[in-house]
Amino acid sequence: MRILILIIGMGIVTYIPRMLPAVLIGKIKFNKNMEKFLSLIPYAAMAALIFPGVLSVDEGNMAIGLIGIFAAIILSWFKMPIIIVVIGAIATDMALYMIM
Repeated sequence: MRILILIIGMGIVTYIPRMLPAVLIGKIKFNKNMEKFLSLIPYAAMAALIFPGVLSVDEGNMAIGLIGIFAAIILSWFKMPIIIVVIGAIATDMALYMIM
């Protein structure tokens, strides 16, 4: 019984810090600049997580990863949906692997 209470307590303690921002952020009004900044955070975080992996796609040939990034940038420039950008970059890298 003590272990069950401990598990429930730990669940509550970890849930509260995750729930409060989600509940409170809807009640706070931000100016346009702050809203723009907050809307770009997911993209910046995704780029920070993905970029190191791109440079190590192929240890012997870093150009494959860089060409994949270039393909993603071009597709993004034409305002394609993010899934198309990701699939396009993957397809470019796969084509390069087949050629090289």
